[in-house]
Amino acid sequence: MPVYLDHAATTPISEVALAAMTRELARTGNPSSLHASGRRARRSVEEARESIAAAAGAHPSELIFTSGGTEADNLAVKGLYWARHDENGSRTRILCSAVEHHAVQDTVEWLERHEGAEVVWLPVDSQGVVRLDAVRAEIERDPESIALVTVMWANNEVGSIQPIKEIVDLASAHGIPVHSDAVQAFGSIPLSFRESGLAAMSVSSHKIGGPVGIGALFLGRSVKVTPTQHGGGQERDVRSGTLDTASISAFAAAAESAAQNLAAERDRISALRGRIIDGVTAAIPEAVLRGAPGDARLPGNAHFTFPGCEGDSLLFLLDLAGIESSTGSACTAGVPRPSHVLLAMGLDEDTARGAQRFSLGHASNDADVDALLKALPEAYARAKQAGMAGHESSIQTAATVARGRGAGA
Repeated sequence: MPVYLDHAATTPISEVALAAMTRELARTGNPSSLHASGRRARRSVEEARESIAAAAGAHPSELIFTSGGTEADNLAVKGLYWARHDENGSRTRILCSAVEHHAVQDTVEWLERHEGAEVVWLPVDSQGVVRLDAVRAEIERDPESIALVTVMWANNEVGSIQPIKEIVDLASAHGIPVHSDAVQAFGSIPLSFRESGLAAMSVSSHKIGGPVGIGALFLGRSVKVTPTQHGGGQERDVRSGTLDTASISAFAAAAESAAQNLAAERDRISALRGRIIDGVTAAIPEAVLRGAPGDARLPGNAHFTFPGCEGDSLLFLLDLAGIESSTGSACTAGVPRPSHVLLAMGLDEDTARGAQRFSLGHASNDADVDALLKALPEAYARAKQAGMAGHESSIQTAATVARGRGAGA
């Protein structure tokens, strides 16, 4: 079995979620139907809604089910922009952090190209944390022109937790709604939609031990959004479509479990992360930990840059050794593209291309950390030998090096 250290991408489905999903898959019923089977399915959906809302510190009526975090982000950002712009045509500005997930970043760029939005990219510091002085300056410059602010709760690459409450306080003083992509934070650190003051918050099931294909947008009852799809009027007429009872029930089981075990799991996973950080810095002193320190980062995130090698080469060599990690960067048509997050933090392209993210979750244990620390030094040495010759050539070189010495040596 490979050692899985990519929980930020997706987590293995938990036993409780799998049991809930299997139970519902064996049943029949559209939650919108009025007969007995439909009413039973509706009851399952509403009980799940209550569980997920409780885990997120929200009222059940504020939860809109979606197909995942990406749809929730699209619905929030587009829906808020259109609704606010329709009310006042001068509201064209979107304040967006420079380190957002592509689900948000690409959405605001689409609105810029097609809907006349003006995107203001909020800068971050060297740890990847949004600068509050920049948020304040942009809001005070012309608050009436701002349609919305969108800042993620915690960064998916380097794990830095953002000052959401402070950003909401700055925006709410001018009646500006704030959306947060909380996909990485939900189920990992304490959060409350109610206490945050957010207008909208996106979460996803498969990051917390639930199935892929189901997520939610928490939306304040008084917050107006323009729907991005239309149909049967489900989910407050905000998100039409037949509800997936089985996935929703599994999502609820995972959310309830995560909420009940949050403190203990945070401590356990933080300890594993500490072992990774200490072990990597001891074995490879030139490796640099990126992101905020200690409790200011997600408990399961350990993100490093390794100088002199391509992150993809290191990933490939670790994979051959049975360790599954991530670079966190994008690659299109075989051309290496360094992470926009790391570039926003001030890193140069060569440094950013040496990134590797090790992310932990509910299935992680000490043996996983031991295996990583055993395999990493040699994998890094081989990746450095492959060098920074370019994406395709460096991976080919890494593969040749691995074959020549034996991948498990």
